Amino acid sequence: MPTENRMENIVALAKRRGFVFQSSEIYGGLNGFWDYGPLGVELKRNVRQAWWADMITEHDEISTPAGAPCSFDMVGVETSIIMHPQVWKVSGHYDLFADKLVDCRETKARFRADHLTCYSVVVPSTTGEAPTRIGYVAAVGTTDDFAEQLGKSFLKRMQTAFARDKAEVQIGDQQPFLALPVPERATVWNPEAKAVGTLTDPRDFNLMFETFTGALQSDENKAFLRPETAQGMFVNFKNVCDSSRVKLPFGVAQIGKSFRNEITPRNFTFRSREFEQMEMEFFCHPSQSLQWYQYWRDRRYNWYMQLGIAKENLILREHAQEELAHYSVGTADLEYAFPFLEAGQYGELEGVAHRGDFDLRSHSEGKLCKENGQLVVEKGPDGKAKYQGSGKDLSYFDDQTRERFVPHVIEPAAGCDRATLAFLCEAYHEDQAPDDKGEMQTRLVLKLHPKLAPVKVAVFPLIKKDGMPEKAAAIYREFKQAGIAVAYDQQAAIGRRYRRMDEIGTPFCVTVDGDTLTADTVTVRDRDTLKQDRVSVKELVDHVRSRLRG
Repeated sequence: MPTENRMENIVALAKRRGFVFQSSEIYGGLNGFWDYGPLGVELKRNVRQAWWADMITEHDEISTPAGAPCSFDMVGVETSIIMHPQVWKVSGHYDLFADKLVDCRETKARFRADHLTCYSVVVPSTTGEAPTRIGYVAAVGTTDDFAEQLGKSFLKRMQTAFARDKAEVQIGDQQPFLALPVPERATVWNPEAKAVGTLTDPRDFNLMFETFTGALQSDENKAFLRPETAQGMFVNFKNVCDSSRVKLPFGVAQIGKSFRNEITPRNFTFRSREFEQMEMEFFCHPSQSLQWYQYWRDRRYNWYMQLGIAKENLILREHAQEELAHYSVGTADLEYAFPFLEAGQYGELEGVAHRGDFDLRSHSEGKLCKENGQLVVEKGPDGKAKYQGSGKDLSYFDDQTRERFVPHVIEPAAGCDRATLAFLCEAYHEDQAPDDKGEMQTRLVLKLHPKLAPVKVAVFPLIKKDGMPEKAAAIYREFKQAGIAVAYDQQAAIGRRYRRMDEIGTPFCVTVDGDTLTADTVTVRDRDTLKQDRVSVKELVDHVRSRLRG
């Protein structure tokens, strides 16, 4: 299936079956915000639970996991969305958390400058000389058939604007908008505008949402919606150490909402202004930090594959030196081949960062910056720290080695919405399956991992009489009491009911038929293999539970 059609079909399915809706849709929607419907909220909750189970509830703090230097503790926290403004100044977000913004003066459209590609507009020579470049056309992203997409009407407008009415205009090589010299930006054309040179020079745009605490709206009361959950864990480092029996190394995990005022939210739920993060800060001795960095890179990569992401669709990419954030010693991105991307391209799913001791030192001493490769407190014009830290001692004392040090931090930071989208995209399949008459028909199926499926099992009476609905209802209630997400459906032919469950990813369907009433057995149908087994009603719940565990 063509990539663009596949993504369109996934988005259509998400709305049709109640996974994801546009926020405030009845008022025309709000760009960058999404609502999760009845099935979507269950899918996303299952993603959160799978992550939390891996990090916290199923973590074995006694044994040493494969690949880890030693055993370790894991605990969870939940910190507030609005924090003291100094948190964001000391962390660097207040100064550095910005994108380059470009506006179109005519259309009022807004773009991220690093998302704009400028295609050279050239007039071929008829005398054998080099072609004449007369300007650029701006577009978001890159594509081989860009000129074709522009259409003839735009090419005619461009010829007129550049006084080349009779010349043949061609779209040639491309380069990022930020790479163009400032004078040449005057010849850049936004295809949606009527005039040339309507794009402004890039300017910094802070991505944090501002708000105010208290009754007065003044600079003294200004606060921010958090752009990440990480800082809440750093500022509570001492509280966790003092209130828990954790010893280094240990991890602190958190799931929660974050907010970024993205310039151009796009690609369904991939880039949103309100999103949910699943982050963990792992505190360790500096001498072991590189080992832990490798361990968490590998462990997070394997987590996605264990839940159904195909290896060929997932890569682990180490950041080049020039890509590293101001705090980072090293960062690796887990990237997924989302269907909205061109073949061979990947989108960020999760980042695993080696943050060194930047965060704890910053919140203790003041905002840090790099000078000659070393982290030092950044000074203001008066020679004092630009932003004062808390002044609290955020070091760690090892009572066995009698050593005091500032721990290093490894941070696996995943987006819950992006993970949910990746699992949804990976699960989407179209295949052939027999209908009620035994004829092969195209079947749309979500092959979600059983742990993630919103509904684990569906119960059907074959017909609505002869005591079958009553028996099916009793089985339905047994699954409910066992805590297994179950659906009941007695409408339409059995094949259509199977199709409905396949489309939302339900792994198993249980059918109550005539033999159930005589032999006390039911048919259990497997979503992926279509195989049907007879199972005793007494053993049914345990049978399904064991298959859900895999």
